[in-house]
Amino acid sequence: MKTLIIIQARMGSSRLPGKVLMPLGETVVLDYVVSRCQQVKQVDEVIVATSVLPQDDVIESWCKQHQVLCFRGSEDDVLARYYECAKPYQPDYVIRVTADCPFVDYELADRIIEAMKAEPSDIVIVEGDLPRGLVVEMVSFSSLEYIYHHGKEPRHREHVTYYAYEFPDEFKRTYIQASKAIQQPQLRITLDTKEDYQLCAAVANHFKGDKLVSSQKVVQFLLEHPDIAKLNAHIQQKPVI
Repeated sequence: MKTLIIIQARMGSSRLPGKVLMPLGETVVLDYVVSRCQQVKQVDEVIVATSVLPQDDVIESWCKQHQVLCFRGSEDDVLARYYECAKPYQPDYVIRVTADCPFVDYELADRIIEAMKAEPSDIVIVEGDLPRGLVVEMVSFSSLEYIYHHGKEPRHREHVTYYAYEFPDEFKRTYIQASKAIQQPQLRITLDTKEDYQLCAAVANHFKGDKLVSSQKVVQFLLEHPDIAKLNAHIQQKPVI
C-alpha cells in the first residue's frame, strides 16, 4: 500500500501572509507540520506542494535546506497541484495536510491508515467533532484522479476533497471514530489570523518547542487554560463558496 502525504503550503494568505514560515517554538510553522507528518507510520513520502509564484521560492528553499521533497504547481487550482504532485509516484493513497495546522494529529493519521488497510475504500471519514486543525484526509489515488476530472467548480479546485463530501454516493467510505479526548469542536488549533498565531505560539512555548507533542496534550492544555483558548474563539472560518 503505497501512501504519500502531500502538504499544501503557500506564502500568500489574505488574513495572515507568510504564515507557514512564521516563527513557532524554536523553529517555524512548516517545520512543525513536516516533522509531525514524518512521524506517521507506513508512509512512503512526505511532500510539500507549493505554487509556482515567485513569493513561494522561499518555501522551496526551506525544503531544499531541510531535505524535504517539494513540488510546485498552480496556486489557485490546488486540486491540480495535488494530482500532478502525486501522479508520478502512482500511489495507492494520498493523505492531505495543510501547512497551517502545526499540531496536526499524526497519531490519528496512523489510525486512519490502519482503518484503510483493514477496510479499503475511496475515502476515510473521521466521525466526531474535532477542533479545526487536527484532522488529516486520506483518499485513494484513483478517487483523487476521479475528483480531478469531475470537480469543476471553484470550491472543488480549491479544497481538493470537497467534491467527495458534496457527492458522497459516488465514493466508498471507511469510517473511524475519533478519540473522545480530542472531540472539542469549540477549540481552534489552526493558523489563519494573528489571534490563531498567538494561540499556537502560546501552545508551542508551553511545550518548550516540542514539535511532536501529542494533539491530545494540546487539547488538554487549552481546556485547562481557557484564557489562551479564547484568544481566537471569536474567529470565523472563511466560508466555502
